[in-house]
Amino acid sequence: MDPRIIGWFSAAVLVVTVARQVWEQWDGATSRGVSSWLFLGQFVASTGMLVYSVHLRDLVFVVTNALMMVTAVVGGAILWMHRRKERRGGGAGRHAAAV
Repeated sequence: MDPRIIGWFSAAVLVVTVARQVWEQWDGATSRGVSSWLFLGQFVASTGMLVYSVHLRDLVFVVTNALMMVTAVVGGAILWMHRRKERRGGGAGRHAAAV
């Protein structure tokens, strides 16, 4: 079996898992309990890994780390929007009324 198949499969699982978590954060309209350090750390680590992957000329890791950088930026932007809304008194998200 070509080891790249394992790499692409694993990369897809990682990216889908993280993207799903970012979607849950967006859909839930709250980022309560989410640290801004998560997305900052993810972005810095993914940037370093992307540079490293380019030097290795490993397409699986280049694509994976580029997509992880995107999810870090999107997740961080959602976190920033939620925190801004909460500071303005916009509530704790769409599920707050159900509690």
